[in-house]
Amino acid sequence: MRSRLDFLMAHRLLQICLFWAVSLAVFGAEKPAAEKPAKDPLDRFKWLNGPATADLRSRARLRLPAGSRFVEAGDAQKILKLMGNSTHGNELGLVESRSNHWWAIFSFDEVGYVKDDEKKDLDADKLLKQMQEGVAEDNTRRKSQEIPTLEILGWHVAPNFNDETKNLEWSLLGQSAGEKFVNYNVRILGRKGVTEVTLIEDFDKVDAAMPGFRELLKSFQYSQGENYAEFRQGDKIAQYGLGALVLGGTAAAAYKLGFFGLVAGFLKKAFKFVIVGLVAIGAWIKKVLTGRKPGRSEL
Repeated sequence: MRSRLDFLMAHRLLQICLFWAVSLAVFGAEKPAAEKPAKDPLDRFKWLNGPATADLRSRARLRLPAGSRFVEAGDAQKILKLMGNSTHGNELGLVESRSNHWWAIFSFDEVGYVKDDEKKDLDADKLLKQMQEGVAEDNTRRKSQEIPTLEILGWHVAPNFNDETKNLEWSLLGQSAGEKFVNYNVRILGRKGVTEVTLIEDFDKVDAAMPGFRELLKSFQYSQGENYAEFRQGDKIAQYGLGALVLGGTAAAAYKLGFFGLVAGFLKKAFKFVIVGLVAIGAWIKKVLTGRKPGRSEL
């Protein structure tokens, strides 16, 4: 009788142990995995969180607002390479607005002092036509390489020059593979060259991003000796003017090709790959960096 009782007790104890073992396997192991937050692949980079002042390779400084973060040139290049984009060594840094989810890339083209004598003569219609001609010419190549063609629909913001801040600003509205995109650019003239700023944001959110983006640009300041007003006789002078900056920042002879004729872009695993430093604005960087599926528009 006693041995049977011992057997029943042992059997019951085994049932209890099995119950808890299964419970821990099913619930205990899964719960921590479910609650564990996904690790941000960008956290391994050295970020400067706002509010703070960011140093742009000693050429300039930028005041970061709360809710934004910044990486210096080295990490900015690593992030761009991680996303499949080429780099050229002239990157100054990258800003992410974590609160409003847009990105801004800063780089510097040491082309010399760009004269602003075209500031009253920027012909938006003429520039747009030249760009569209360049796109039409380049679409032949795209078709031969089975790359989606491009269409320039018009200006999102026509080229305009702020004589006080020496900022040249423009934004193109385009379309590729049935998807619209916005290419938003700012060029800040300096004594030795031009700071290029490119905004990365979704097409339907770019207007909402503009107040924060412009506020960030207001805080941009060249370092002493780098300001446009500090030009001295004997300084290097760029071989082109404001109109060429809009068309791609190359020599005036590149007008015929237009902005997009200088960009060899193609789809690679549904991501955009852009060379010669002309970053196409769409959602590609932001979507990849935030883990969202990128769109198929391409420039």
